Amino acid sequence: MIKEKRQQAVINLIQETDISTQEELSDLLAKAGFSVTQSSVSRDLEQIGIVKKNGFYAMPQIADRTQRFGLINLVTAGENLIVANCESGLASAVAVRIDNAKVSELVGTIAGDDTIFLAVKDAKSQKSAIKKIWELFDN
Repeated sequence: MIKEKRQQAVINLIQETDISTQEELSDLLAKAGFSVTQSSVSRDLEQIGIVKKNGFYAMPQIADRTQRFGLINLVTAGENLIVANCESGLASAVAVRIDNAKVSELVGTIAGDDTIFLAVKDAKSQKSAIKKIWELFDN
């Protein structure tokens, strides 16, 4: 449970702050009450799938959108929500594809024009669902 909370904190920090080094991330995690080592931070970054973009850690985004059938990126919002950004007008089609895949971690989806809210059971399910959703759109 501590690992899941720490990884969620990593995601939140990376989404909210420009972080360029593992040391900087470790310091921010320590200020948030997490006791971490460089190796645990490195493992967390790898397990979550964090990438470096323009010198800062970031959630992965797709460079070639056409390969993903309109899916641009997936980001977390709290422990029970994933937000999928899509090309304009394709969110409903992307949501149908996700719903038809019957991803067990998902409890529901709501699609707009270019955004989908995906509800999951918990933080562990969130990470697993993100991985499965990306796999659905890998061509």
